[in-house]
Amino acid sequence: MERNENSASGYNFLSNPKVVENYAMLQEIGVFAYIDSLDQEISNYKNLFAGALDIVNRATISEIMDATVWQISDHFLPSVIVFLWKPLQNREDITIKSYKSYRLVDLSLQVDSISVFEPFFQKHNEPVNFKYLCAEINNDSCLKPLEPAEPELVIPILGLSGLYGMVLVGRNILGDEYSQKELAFLRNLMSFVSKAIQNHLHYEQTLRDLKTGLYNSGFFMDRLSQEIIRAKRYQTETSIIIIDVDHFKDFNDIYGHLAGDRVLETLAITIKQGVRLGDVPSRFGGEEFTVLLPDTNSEPAWIVAERLRVMAETMKVTWEPPLPQVTISLGVFTFNNAADITANEVIRRADKALYISKELGRNRTTVWGNGLLNRVRHLEEESKQKLAKPMKQTEV
Repeated sequence: MERNENSASGYNFLSNPKVVENYAMLQEIGVFAYIDSLDQEISNYKNLFAGALDIVNRATISEIMDATVWQISDHFLPSVIVFLWKPLQNREDITIKSYKSYRLVDLSLQVDSISVFEPFFQKHNEPVNFKYLCAEINNDSCLKPLEPAEPELVIPILGLSGLYGMVLVGRNILGDEYSQKELAFLRNLMSFVSKAIQNHLHYEQTLRDLKTGLYNSGFFMDRLSQEIIRAKRYQTETSIIIIDVDHFKDFNDIYGHLAGDRVLETLAITIKQGVRLGDVPSRFGGEEFTVLLPDTNSEPAWIVAERLRVMAETMKVTWEPPLPQVTISLGVFTFNNAADITANEVIRRADKALYISKELGRNRTTVWGNGLLNRVRHLEEESKQKLAKPMKQTEV
């Protein structure tokens, strides 16, 4: 067995006269083999910590997942790796990311919740065999959605707030079963992954509205201020949309505050689905939402606003008894490098456009602009209501 005789400690040990004198005996009783095994273990830990450092320094959960997959695949080759995690600890929504041969794949897993696994993993904080998990949980409704991934191992991601997520690891393509050494590696690696995800989620929660999962008003205003600076520096246009739920007080007063909460939660999902990945939707306060649209002038901003309005007009809010159809009013404002404007002034102008939408009957979009209200354009849009789905735009 090779020994690291070039290291300072190895050289000093082997050059000791007593070691040289008793070399044969030490070799026979396995001292050198034991030292070699310790050297290998130290090397393995160094590699583990180097990989862990790479993982914890990642900026997003998605990057954490990518780095984890590479670390696992450096040691063995699973048929598939699937991450399931809760972006918000106070909600059951699950985000899923699956890898096969280092590449993202869609396994179409229909997993609604992982909370049923939490009591088990609070007692077994380590990788477990999927068949063993099935025998212990004995709940087909929560286990069957995991079966398309054909997992062999299930690894919990635990933190201070409980079960953050799980990792499904498929069979080892290069071997029959995972060895104890490989399981130990997974257990040690996932302790770092859990901490990285935990830290990231805690940071995210400082930026998010707990009820809707959208960004909060503080984060939105920070981003808006950054976009104002960016518009001046790069001569770009940016738009914002302010959204208000029509007659929201009626939902609270007639159906109760929980029904009102459901309206806000459903609308938040609708808004998120209706905007681009780089846009910034937020809950600004109460029943008011905002969307920041970087690199977007007034015309496409109005199109986005109208899309959101129509989506809200047709969305279904699950509640008993059934709630009236939700509608929203919207105000749009666009700024560029031409005017010296503050974030508060941007909000004020978009809010003024929203106010006009309310005054004109609600369930419409108004674009803020210089000059008087364009009555002709408003009337043209009103006439379209008789022929098709209304596209209601006015300008102030």
